[in-house]
Amino acid sequence: MELEVLLKKHFGFDTFKKGQKEAVSSILAGKNTLAVLPTGTGKSLCYQFPGYVLNGQIIIISPLLSLMQDQVEQLMQMGEKRVVALNSFLSSEERKNVLQNLRNYKFIFISPEMLGIPFMIRRLQELSISLFVIDEAHCISQWGYDFRPDYSRIGDVRKKLGNPLTLALTATATKKVQEDIIQSLHLQQFEMVESTVDRPNIAYYVEKLEDSIEKQKRVSDLVLKLQAPGIIYFSSKKAAEQVAQYLAENGVDKVMAYHGGLDHEQRILIQQQFIYGQLDVICATSAFGMGVNKENIRYIIHYHMPMQLESYIQEIGRAGRDGLPSVAIYLYSPWDEQLPLQLAEGELPSKQQLDWLFSKMKEHRITDGEHFSLSDELKEIGGFSEIQWRIIQHFMRQYQDIGKLNELKSIITNYVDERLTVKKNNIFLMKKWVESNTCRREFILNYFEEAPITNKVNPCCDRCGMILHDFQSLDRKNSNDERQKKWKEYLGKILIHSEMSK
Repeated sequence: MELEVLLKKHFGFDTFKKGQKEAVSSILAGKNTLAVLPTGTGKSLCYQFPGYVLNGQIIIISPLLSLMQDQVEQLMQMGEKRVVALNSFLSSEERKNVLQNLRNYKFIFISPEMLGIPFMIRRLQELSISLFVIDEAHCISQWGYDFRPDYSRIGDVRKKLGNPLTLALTATATKKVQEDIIQSLHLQQFEMVESTVDRPNIAYYVEKLEDSIEKQKRVSDLVLKLQAPGIIYFSSKKAAEQVAQYLAENGVDKVMAYHGGLDHEQRILIQQQFIYGQLDVICATSAFGMGVNKENIRYIIHYHMPMQLESYIQEIGRAGRDGLPSVAIYLYSPWDEQLPLQLAEGELPSKQQLDWLFSKMKEHRITDGEHFSLSDELKEIGGFSEIQWRIIQHFMRQYQDIGKLNELKSIITNYVDERLTVKKNNIFLMKKWVESNTCRREFILNYFEEAPITNKVNPCCDRCGMILHDFQSLDRKNSNDERQKKWKEYLGKILIHSEMSK
């Protein structure tokens, strides 16, 4: 089978990106596969391609509704009609119709939460599953930066479905996280496809500022000078909106804010406007970027401190997918770590919330072995967020196995303490990266236990002498001819480095 012929036929590409062919070949050879490929290398093709070769259904487990919808719409734009996402965007009538005709779909996206519904498992058992895909597979590991309790059940679900051929995909995973993924999915035999997290065409730059006022002014200055398009990441919806408005009032014409508080139609519209060049700048929370297929993003700015190196690497990886020079800028100000620390605590149920919930459970006189229904009313009264409530629901499903409320409460409390410790350590590691005097690229490679760079490309990072001026828009630079010459020289180095690393 000539894979490049099929690639051209179904996707219009002449060649695979690094890691894609290896992952596809492994799957088509019938091998369970763990593929750790950086953001921007087209991980979705690793399951889409086998879908046109293998008979039966491709089941894709995805943690985010927005990501599912993006991938469904991309497949539809490619002309694929046999695709559906089983999520809350479907009305009850649509869901009923989809489930009655599930065999007619080739690509079936499903959330991990839905895998906890016995009826859904029974419907999946009726299918002929040719490939079982876990997207964002790092969510499986308790040591992963985005662990989700519902992901920990996927291995058992896989077993109920007859242990189908499996592909686990992630952009970033330490060795410990990789081991957890393999063990949790019960992959006794598997093929490992791994590529470096390094993107040599993306330069790193950290700039220290005094306060939020100076930071806002600096963002405006950068956006007016840097070559567009770009994304500015925030940890706050309110800050994203405020800075977008500030930029619009200070000479930036094509800018919009994007976050999870917008309705689905608004998010789709903003994505499309950005993809097709009607917007130059997006002020976004982490909700933006996954599934957005835009190759020429020239810069990523982080306004707030990311919560860990893994998510930072994912987010900056949305720049420079065309292989051309791009820059990742983090604007740091004192005490930046306080916001991610607050967010980390807010993602987990507090001791007060747990005390209140378990007192309510005791009020209902629950005895050993009884079932307790977690009503939406309790969620609202207790002030639980969606993430907090999913954690509670996950452990409540274990209640009948545990049988004792005090023991269950202790298990949840220990889990919260452990997760908070992991999250805090990740935040302090991010701060250590900011304050380190060593090469920023080498710091990251060392964290992921990769070999140091032997043929480093400059400009590499601010610690290695890079100058932000080199990333300004060509029509805004002084000495335009000289700058274009330097730009071409840098691009030549990038291309040579890419060839040497193949």
